[in-house]
Amino acid sequence: MVGHDAPRVRRIERRARGAGVTTRRGEARSGMVAGVRGTVLGAVSPRFFYGWLMLGVATLGMFASGPGQSHTFSVFVGPIAEELAVSPAAVGSAYALATLAAAFALPFLGRLVDRHGPRWAAVRVSLLFGLACIAFGGAPNLILLGLGFAALRFLGQGSLMLISANLTSQWFDRKRGTAMSLVALGFALSMAVHPPLGQLLIESFGWRAAWVGLGLLTWAILLPPYLMLVIDRPEDAGLRPDGAVAPPLKEGETETPAEIKGLTLSQATRTSAFYLVFCGLFSVSMLVTVLHFYQVTVFAENGFSARTASLAFTVSAVTMAATMPLVGRLLDRVATRFVFAMALVTMSAALLLATVIATLPGLIVYALVFGLTNAFSITLFGYLWPRFFGRKHVGSIQGTGQTGLVIGASLGPPLVGFAAEFAGGFDTPLRWAALFPLAMALLVGLFLKTPAALGADAGRD
Repeated sequence: MVGHDAPRVRRIERRARGAGVTTRRGEARSGMVAGVRGTVLGAVSPRFFYGWLMLGVATLGMFASGPGQSHTFSVFVGPIAEELAVSPAAVGSAYALATLAAAFALPFLGRLVDRHGPRWAAVRVSLLFGLACIAFGGAPNLILLGLGFAALRFLGQGSLMLISANLTSQWFDRKRGTAMSLVALGFALSMAVHPPLGQLLIESFGWRAAWVGLGLLTWAILLPPYLMLVIDRPEDAGLRPDGAVAPPLKEGETETPAEIKGLTLSQATRTSAFYLVFCGLFSVSMLVTVLHFYQVTVFAENGFSARTASLAFTVSAVTMAATMPLVGRLLDRVATRFVFAMALVTMSAALLLATVIATLPGLIVYALVFGLTNAFSITLFGYLWPRFFGRKHVGSIQGTGQTGLVIGASLGPPLVGFAAEFAGGFDTPLRWAALFPLAMALLVGLFLKTPAALGADAGRD
């Protein structure tokens, strides 16, 4: 906001002090927490766009979703199976079923975000997520363990990621690609931090106490910024997405928020764009999960040790973090359908490369391509829904879309696993699977357009 006229800055500061920076639906207009938000807004806005602060909070939310992500659960499977006297396969089955069940609650969460705002939802989800972590540490049997998995997957992998994407979507429009790629770095950081942290806690205190620690850490990371910093939309603070300057006011004219555009869920599902976005993301979600799940097994078929195969995960994680800003800039500068098609082609390339690896340099090439695939995947997850359907009802639309993505992630590994048993190896199933994103790339590149009812972004198709 540097360079804005002084009267406009004063109006923003008055809005911050007077309204307490509240959301649209009846929050208290006074009190210490609202006062802190107003003070921070008044201090920040004359110096830089408040949305960058919201971007930092959204990145924290993405990072803190770690206890609900597969990369964190991976270090707990062995200790849990040993103490409960069940097989790792039984723990994995409970996890898969719980993930599938949790997916169907996401549309409800999306509607709540639309109705009450991301801050209202974020505070409640973070409270429940911390409690779910603590309760998970006390699970006495496989049934309650499965219920714990469902709660952690819904609140962490589902809800916190949805809320982080929603908050970013509200504050950024033309710079949304760059913003989403920066928020996605929180996920990459979680991949680097949560597994070794979980392992350290297990070795020091046992797996049950480790989950208590993760729950307390979640509260410490999320509750202060959610309560004291988050403003749902820039319009609630007299601002505009991306820090855009509103037209100068004429004498006697009062400031009114810009109209927030967006299709309803019903309107969105009547467009071809919804199904192209849905099916494209479904294919990526399903097949990225397949490669994560079976990577070590596939490499073993090609003669690599588990230790060597683990190198690919490290290379992919570094590549993912390094290329996410590039993906964001592409989304801001290149027609969206072409970037989406590029992501789908990259997914196909990763699947095909996994079937032809014979040397260490080949493994590294695969890992680089798979890392880029992950960078596309995590950035597009939050970018495409508001891009094609607007901000107004993006919570319900993204919640419905994300349900399909989680279902795809749940079904992919068993389907490919059964196909590999029938075919006598993974090469043939992975090569056939590569046709799905390749076909979607063609359809997206040719037919994905901004719905006519939204219209404003047609030039960015």
